[in-house]
Amino acid sequence: MGLFNFTQGNSIDNGVQMFEETPGAVLVDVRTPQEYSQGHIPESVNVPLQDLGRIADVAPDKATPLFVYCQSGMRSAQATSLLKRAGYESVENIGGIMSYSGKLERA
Repeated sequence: MGLFNFTQGNSIDNGVQMFEETPGAVLVDVRTPQEYSQGHIPESVNVPLQDLGRIADVAPDKATPLFVYCQSGMRSAQATSLLKRAGYESVENIGGIMSYSGKLERA
């Protein structure tokens, strides 16, 4: 995991706060549609890891700040790496929703 994860304490809560404070940012949930429908962070968009090729549908500009999460942090780490290799300039793995302390939305 990146430096962000070790220095921020509860990284997903801090990551969501950073998302909220970053103009034009996109909060990306890379879990499956079924997982997403069972509960997700408000304002997030679901782009499953296996469908990450369609990220341009929600973030066509590669300068768009992306904050990525999943269930535990493993898929979001993979997604972060893939997005950076695809040319996205500002990608942050904020970890797993399992440690999120905020209220979830259901689809």
